[in-house]
Amino acid sequence: MKAMVLFSGGLDSSVCLGLAVKKYGADEVLALSVFYGQKHKKEMEASQKIAAFYDVKRITLDLGEMFRGSRCSLLEGSEEGIPHEEYARQLAATDGEPVNTYVPFRNGLFLSAAAAVALSNGCEAIYYGAHADDAAGNAYPDTSVEFNRLMSDAIYTGSGNALRVIAPFIDKSKADVVATGQKIGVPFAMTWSCYEGKEKACGVCGTCRDRKKAFAENGLADPISYEE
Repeated sequence: MKAMVLFSGGLDSSVCLGLAVKKYGADEVLALSVFYGQKHKKEMEASQKIAAFYDVKRITLDLGEMFRGSRCSLLEGSEEGIPHEEYARQLAATDGEPVNTYVPFRNGLFLSAAAAVALSNGCEAIYYGAHADDAAGNAYPDTSVEFNRLMSDAIYTGSGNALRVIAPFIDKSKADVVATGQKIGVPFAMTWSCYEGKEKACGVCGTCRDRKKAFAENGLADPISYEE
């Protein structure tokens, strides 16, 4: 294997998977999907379907125990409701703290686990889909350019200079992610972004709003169905 993609089944990671397959070929790409106790299990189902679409090997990891006790609204057992408003309004109420859909140090944990799995499978690169819109205003601090630089350096050094982290959209917008995915033929209709685990995407949570805006900015219709 040449590359591993940290693969949720969402829009951003699906574009990363498409890029990795385009560069290395399906036989040289490994998709890693992580269950972390999220309410929206449909993204795991989406990751399975999209991995099959690209004909790449997919493995799963269960890290749900790591977040026991967290009040993050994305997690099973949390009594917090998922906000149905844009991130700017959510941040206005947090006084600079991360939003309540921030899973504690999730990307740090995922990248560390992915590094171990990638090295065990002979991979030389890890792709993940962090982008600038998620980092804005400290909404998700583990998606920032600075965080990516530090984690990338740690993984490169800790792997004996054998493993690189590639975050192609770390300084790009979600609209840029959609534009790239459209160009390389990513099956957007198969992806799942919504934080609510219902039959259809809610259309009003932060990630749904960002997704719809990104398609609109590209003059495209989002191919998935929304409740609102």
